[in-house]
Amino acid sequence: MNTIIKVGISGYGNLGKGVHQAIAQNPDMELVAIFTRRDPQQLETPPGVHFEHISAADQYIGRIDVMILCGGSATDLPEQTPQLAAMFNTVDSFDTHAKIPEFFQSVHQAALAGGRLSVISTGWDPGLFSMNRLLMEAVLPEGQEYTFWGPGVSQGHSDAIRRVPGVQAGVQYTVPVQAVIDGIRAGETPKLETREKHRRECFVVAQENADREQIRETIVNMPNYFADYDTTVTFITQEQLNAEHSGMPHGGFVIRSGVSGNGSKQIAEFGLKLESNPEFTASVLVAYARAAFRLSQEGQRGAKTVFDIPLGHLSPKSAEELRRELL
Repeated sequence: MNTIIKVGISGYGNLGKGVHQAIAQNPDMELVAIFTRRDPQQLETPPGVHFEHISAADQYIGRIDVMILCGGSATDLPEQTPQLAAMFNTVDSFDTHAKIPEFFQSVHQAALAGGRLSVISTGWDPGLFSMNRLLMEAVLPEGQEYTFWGPGVSQGHSDAIRRVPGVQAGVQYTVPVQAVIDGIRAGETPKLETREKHRRECFVVAQENADREQIRETIVNMPNYFADYDTTVTFITQEQLNAEHSGMPHGGFVIRSGVSGNGSKQIAEFGLKLESNPEFTASVLVAYARAAFRLSQEGQRGAKTVFDIPLGHLSPKSAEELRRELL
């Protein structure tokens, strides 16, 4: 009988709810409590779920094997992960790629000081895509790697749209340029600018009497979000938005086009098509929570990334079962 891993969840937005659902699919895990910055008394509590205010987390030291952190990367995780990593083994999905090295160091120091283990930046990118970039580059050192995201909803870009004056609601889709993908799959190795790989489709509900042309200009020229892409803005009604754009699909591809031996063309690809981005990301976090627990049991401490973790540690199956069934 496998050891039951006692899990806590910090944050109960879309990702936290996905983690809650994913734990129910893993018989070797048990949810102890969900921690939130909101007043637990004001939350609608699912049957059998115990909510606590985040300030009470230290009361659960020794009662939780792994804390899964479900806050945002912009402001939540840089503060919360080091704090909680000093008290618990943790797993998070910090996804600001450029800031991962400094984030790693801050979490590493906190986890070492607390005698804990923390797995940072899991999910699918960073996470599963990172693993495949490393694997393909190691196997095909002479080659070119390409990462495409979408088609899917970008939560950060959708939020940027909603902050534009005159916008009532909106959603943004990142869409890879299919002709470019087809060319790479055919063996081409182009040098691509940002604009050539993806386009951005915005669906916007304008406030009554708002200047739609001004909204369009503001969006397509927004630096760091849309200015570097071919961007379309389509105005729709709130009813259309609710009916046609309420889901959170996403996905993408990692493709490496390389050569081996005497110049043989070799193409390796890993892809995802996700009906629910937060639910899939949550499922990855839960698998890495198992790995974090096992590494901790082995005496490892400090921060780790997906590059440091044996794949077998993600599975509830024994090494013998894995060799027999999957190798």
